[in-house]
Amino acid sequence: MTKISPGKQKSYTFKLDPDQGQIIWQSKKLRIIPIENIKELRFSSDARYYRQQFQLAQDYEDRWITIIYILNGAYKTLHLISSTKDVFRMWDITLRKLYAIRQELMTGLGNEEIRHAIWEKQYWTASDESSGQKLHFDEVEKLCRRLNVNTSTEELKRLFKQADTKCQSFLNFPDFQRFVKLLKARPDITLLYKKLCCSNSGRFDFSVFEHFMRNTQKSMLSRPELLELFAHYAKKPDGSSDASPPHSPPSPTGPASPLAGILSPPLSSSPPSNTVISECLTASTDVSGAITDALSTSSQSLGLVMSLDGFTSFLLSSDNSAFIEQRGKVWHDMTRPLSEYLISSSHNTYLIGNQLVGSSTIEGYIRALLHSCRSVEIDVYDGDTGPMIFHGKTLTSKVSVREVCEAIAKYAFVTSPYPIIISAEIHCSVPQQEIMVEVMCDVFQDALVSVPVEGRPTLEVLPSPEHLKGKVLLKAKNLYLSENESIHTKEVSLDMESSSTETSTDSDVVQDIKDERIKPKVFEMDPINEVKDELKRARSLFNRVRGGHSRNMSGIAALAVPTVTSSATSEPSARPEFRHISKVKMSAAVANLLVYTVGVKCRGINKKEHYAPEHMFSLSEKTANKVMKQGMVDLIKHNRTHLVRIYPKGLRVNSSNYLPHRYWAAGAQLVAINWQTFGYMINHAMFQRNGRAGYVLKPLALRTHDKELLFRHTQHSLDIVVISAQQLPRPKDSLGHEIMDKSMVDPYVEVSIHVPDWPHASHHRSSSSSATALTGSTGRLLSRRTSSVKNNGFNPVWQELLSLPFDCVGDMFDLIFVRFAVRRDGDNDEDPIAVYCVSLGSLAMGYRHLPLHDTQLSQYLFSTLFVMCAIN
Repeated sequence: MTKISPGKQKSYTFKLDPDQGQIIWQSKKLRIIPIENIKELRFSSDARYYRQQFQLAQDYEDRWITIIYILNGAYKTLHLISSTKDVFRMWDITLRKLYAIRQELMTGLGNEEIRHAIWEKQYWTASDESSGQKLHFDEVEKLCRRLNVNTSTEELKRLFKQADTKCQSFLNFPDFQRFVKLLKARPDITLLYKKLCCSNSGRFDFSVFEHFMRNTQKSMLSRPELLELFAHYAKKPDGSSDASPPHSPPSPTGPASPLAGILSPPLSSSPPSNTVISECLTASTDVSGAITDALSTSSQSLGLVMSLDGFTSFLLSSDNSAFIEQRGKVWHDMTRPLSEYLISSSHNTYLIGNQLVGSSTIEGYIRALLHSCRSVEIDVYDGDTGPMIFHGKTLTSKVSVREVCEAIAKYAFVTSPYPIIISAEIHCSVPQQEIMVEVMCDVFQDALVSVPVEGRPTLEVLPSPEHLKGKVLLKAKNLYLSENESIHTKEVSLDMESSSTETSTDSDVVQDIKDERIKPKVFEMDPINEVKDELKRARSLFNRVRGGHSRNMSGIAALAVPTVTSSATSEPSARPEFRHISKVKMSAAVANLLVYTVGVKCRGINKKEHYAPEHMFSLSEKTANKVMKQGMVDLIKHNRTHLVRIYPKGLRVNSSNYLPHRYWAAGAQLVAINWQTFGYMINHAMFQRNGRAGYVLKPLALRTHDKELLFRHTQHSLDIVVISAQQLPRPKDSLGHEIMDKSMVDPYVEVSIHVPDWPHASHHRSSSSSATALTGSTGRLLSRRTSSVKNNGFNPVWQELLSLPFDCVGDMFDLIFVRFAVRRDGDNDEDPIAVYCVSLGSLAMGYRHLPLHDTQLSQYLFSTLFVMCAIN
């Protein structure tokens, strides 16, 4: 196939290896793309954007393949043109199937047999260097070193001889399977199994299983459901499996949040995390008496017992998922007003690099939308041939409004049917605004919400996501909102303080740097050196932009620049602030598209100021912090009925991120995140919930007028027993090769709990809590770590208890996040080996295997962390 790159086209032989799960080709060096690293496949017309970017003829379209993948922490693309249509079809079918299998395995636990079979085939093929379908001891030992197995040569020889049942001095594939089983033995699970059986004469029957599920796993399943689950994994005493037909056992996790039942009495109208949604998390509970009796007879009179293998399979299955919402269905009430939801939101969506010199492309929109982002941003400026989207006053590239709208239209509702909000910063002239509206109407057609302003009925309450299914909403600042003025094209002043063009004086920048220096390092904040480096670039660019003004403007003229003040958005300062005011015009056609999301300036949040339900304002991270400090409860009250968008401060030129749960705790719905970088783990964890719909119902305390609930303050301890890890991954270089020259890993586990600043929490916070109150947007962070295990990345065992005290207000456990990070001892400043992050409200209690991810949030196929979780 022909590989296409800027200014270059070259033919290579590409090999798709299904056993090792990778694409291989030889250029100057051998290059590898592991299939699990692929983020998206685009074939034929789906990749038209790239063909047009390379200015290649349409004749190539029906043979075009684009592969988007991640290696060494960076997004990459591979563009190919197959030699014939037959070759194209072969790659299309085969690669899609292999990719689909990997994707299914990378959405949590489960499918253990398939996962294990893939592992065996992958490592068997890689180890059989001579392709003789047999492995000698030196090849097996080499494999074990690659797997970070900390076992002596003598012990490996003992296992090798035990697996070599025919004494052939080599292992064939069945022998290799026996060897792997010996190698992957789980003494930690064996110990737990024996402990549970010891009180029942060594038999793991249903009574043992039920006691374990009720008391340790905190399961809320009914007894018939537990019987069904037990029968699925149990066997008869003679070793044969139960004769019941295959089925999908119910989830043993029960309620959407076990914490509510454990920690507080049930509420009459509880938030989603405190509600049992049985139709989504369990199989049908309409079990007839006959089926119940049959199951009871099957499991009790036939004396079913669960073997160690059956118990291991259960612990590793999706039936014992650590993530309560593993079933992946939308189960929140989607008929509430928009203001009652947290909405997955993106900042500067068009960028795939940093804020100053990154590329503007449709790729950012596609990535965000495929991850269920429901609010994307466009910054629109005049272009030579039509309106363009790019980051103003920077060196970023440009992409047309039509290309972006077509990408949004194509991918908007692939992963979620709920409405898309396009947050627009409009800086273009009226004629190009008209073109922008024409493009939107042409591309989105009936999906675009549009109502003429004249005669528009008064809105009493915002519509629901269910009502707006499949719709596209435009949000922009409405410049016509002056009293008693009719709609017509007019010249008005537009406050240019926006999420894309927020500027800072030199003093602001210096102060921000000081703020950054005094903040403790948390996992989603960049090191100070990186901030300094980005600041140098920012200053260089700012000076260049300002240079044209300062050279032509005397000091007196500079003082004549009008200032923009507002009781809500201007920030107190001892010095005068100067902002440029641009005279722009607004098209009436744009106003017709502003229906439920009408951008207005924040005039303050108090009883004197009235906002219509459709009015929403945007606050910078810095301004939001000050508003919350002055009156967080007032902001919560406002956000019960109105939408508010928060966006990152202008200093984040390297596209770093704040921690969004601080603003969710104030009820802000659209907390915009830089999706072009990977500092959005908490955001990702939040919106894995509710079937990845991109809309999550707020906790009840943020929706109800019940003051008692909002101020209910409780103290807790999250107790985590870190038991063991399985098959920790080796890092890979930019060519896709495993980095083998690093010594054996000495892993340890760090558990962090991230608690937002609660309303009035400072008045209730216990002095005994060791969590530290932090300024800015970090909330409170508490971390604990285990000791390190020397030279073992294959099956390290810790068996250590970590206790993390925390406080909670209004039972809002959904806004507290727990992060598990496996790190290499001595590399504390480097990225962790593997991570898992989850909302505390979605973390199941008891013994759980956590699926581990890389720092780009892609799940490892074979790596897990075994823990026991409890709340006290």
